[in-house]
Amino acid sequence: MAEEEIKKVEATAEEVTSEAVAKKTKGKKAKRVVTSGQVHIQATFNNTIISISDKQGQVIAASSAGANGFRGSKKGTAYAAQIAAEKAGNIAKKDFGLNSVDVYVKGIGLGRDSAIRAISSLGIKIDSISDVTPIAHGGVRPKGERKP
Repeated sequence: MAEEEIKKVEATAEEVTSEAVAKKTKGKKAKRVVTSGQVHIQATFNNTIISISDKQGQVIAASSAGANGFRGSKKGTAYAAQIAAEKAGNIAKKDFGLNSVDVYVKGIGLGRDSAIRAISSLGIKIDSISDVTPIAHGGVRPKGERKP
């Protein structure tokens, strides 16, 4: 009985190795070329986040002040936003061939202008700049009776 179990284990081991040999390995995926895209800059008082995407919105490069080693109150500075924009822009330009962008800025932080200037200084042409900061309008009427 023990011999039968050993034979079964050996048979399953052979099946596993034969399956591993039968699987094909996939080749490396070719990099896409994205000549024009969008830059989304979210500038808050505490951090600045830069996302670079193609026209369909698929992100190709992203960076933030915190990801570049800035900590605490230094993350909200204009210099930190500049470094983050340069890093994301270099990745997009070198790896994907990005050369023109539409910029969408959200928020009221210190890094708004410096991030746009950093992208421009990399040789990436800026086609348009849009401010998409949400504006509060008082909201909807709260639930319940009106108070006198």
